[in-house]
Amino acid sequence: MKYRILFLSILFFSFLPVFGQEGHPLEGRWNLTINQEESELPSWLEVMHSGNNTLIGRFTYAFGSARPVAEIEKFGDVFKFEIPPQWEPGAANMEFQFKMNGNALEGSMVYTNGKTYTWTGEKAPELPYYEDFKMGKKIDLFNGKNLEGWEIKDGNQWKVVDGVLTSDKSGVNLVSKEKFNDFKLHVEFKYPEGSNSGLYLRGRYEVQIADNIGLPPSSIYFGGVYGLLSPNENVAMQAGEWQTYDISLIGRRVTIEANGITVIAGQNIHGMTGGALDNKESEPGPIMIQGDHGPVEFRAIEITPITKK
Repeated sequence: MKYRILFLSILFFSFLPVFGQEGHPLEGRWNLTINQEESELPSWLEVMHSGNNTLIGRFTYAFGSARPVAEIEKFGDVFKFEIPPQWEPGAANMEFQFKMNGNALEGSMVYTNGKTYTWTGEKAPELPYYEDFKMGKKIDLFNGKNLEGWEIKDGNQWKVVDGVLTSDKSGVNLVSKEKFNDFKLHVEFKYPEGSNSGLYLRGRYEVQIADNIGLPPSSIYFGGVYGLLSPNENVAMQAGEWQTYDISLIGRRVTIEANGITVIAGQNIHGMTGGALDNKESEPGPIMIQGDHGPVEFRAIEITPITKK
């Protein structure tokens, strides 16, 4: 009897996928495009293996932060996973089902409202870092006078008051007309008590601006890359005081100096954060200021392009 049990055990485990060091073709980072209500929503999926037989991951929807995927199950050539809602309406889980089609993914999503939407995915590009670089000419994205150089959308609440770029209420985001690859960005900003804003690098990676003074450091608090990278310390000052960010981005590697203190040093941003304008990571992108959360003011927005020598 014991030999029969041993044989059955060997037979069972022989059919389990063993990923080992070579990994699985699905592993890696994928940029997703969800076709939802006549819009193409950029999202992001990372897949990795845990132990020998389990695929796990992280997922970022069109808004919110990266959230863990406990298990990605495989049934033949079909993969499935589900995640609980974060900021989505309703209490139902979001359910994903997809297949690999060469170097692409094709799938569907059952949203929290029960509706089903299709989506596609492609491998996220490598964005190499380089140390041998040169600095270009500094560009003042805010001229201190008007909104020249920024896209003006319907419902715009941004205005210039006494030389300060001001959003005094929740409204639309502000997007620069010019796009950038690698750069160093300097901004000076302040916000009222309890407010929340953010800076999107290339329009895809949000550096959080929020009234989080005294809280422990977190990726979703002041100085973090939202939901992905946590600062070493929270150096937020009192609401109503002028504060500074100096941010360098080369490829995926970001360094953030907040109020004169380096809080993130040379860390890779593995994927887009919620609210990204698009998922075209290999292309240049704008600077976007989040204006759809709370009031915020800027008195300086300066960017210096960086290129490889």
